Amino acid sequence: MAEADPMTQSPVLDALINRASMPPRLLNDKVPPRADIDKMLAAAMSAPDHGAVHPWRFHVIEGEARNRLGDLFAEVLLDNDPFAPTAAIEKAKARPLRAPVIITVCAKVDPSRAPKIPVVEQVVTAAAAMEHLVIAAQAMGYGAIILTGPNAHAGKVRAAFGLDREDELLGFVYIGCADEPAPPKERPDARDYTNDWTG
Repeated sequence: MAEADPMTQSPVLDALINRASMPPRLLNDKVPPRADIDKMLAAAMSAPDHGAVHPWRFHVIEGEARNRLGDLFAEVLLDNDPFAPTAAIEKAKARPLRAPVIITVCAKVDPSRAPKIPVVEQVVTAAAAMEHLVIAAQAMGYGAIILTGPNAHAGKVRAAFGLDREDELLGFVYIGCADEPAPPKERPDARDYTNDWTG
C-alpha cells in the first residue's frame, strides 16, 4: 500500500488552511481552562522574532475584568460623542461580554533596536504571535476571532494597556466554545497574488 503524502496528512497544515474566524455571537459562556489558555500562549512564543526582542504582550481578560473593559469602551464612546444615546453606551459596555475570555495582544517595541531591527519588524513579530495564538485555539477545539475597531486605537484604551507612542494594540482575541462551526468563507486563490520573480 502506498504511503500517504505527508503534505496532505498534516494536522498543522489543516489548521492553517482551515482557520476561520468565529463570530462572537456563536460563542457560549463556557470558560476555557487556564491550562488551555497557557498552551495557546506557549504556541504564540514560537513566532519568528528577529533579535529575540520579544515585543509581544498578552493581557488575559476574563470574569469581572470584561465589565471593566466594557466600561472603558463606553468612556471612549462618550469622549468622542458626549451625547451618545443610552443604547449605544450599553452596546459598548457589552462588547467584551461576547466571549468568556479575551486576550489583548500588543506590540511593545524597542525603537533603540533600529535600524538593525526596525520597529515594523517588531510589530510583525507580535502579529505573528497573535496568529499563532488564534490557530492554537482553533486546533484545541475553541472558536476565536481577532477584533479591532476604534477601541484598539483609542488613546485611553492604549494607556490602559501600558502602551507608548510607538507601540501598537494589535487586536482583541475573543476565545470561547461554540455550539456550531464557524461559517465557511471563500478563500482567494494564492496564484492570483503570486508571481515568479526573476530579477
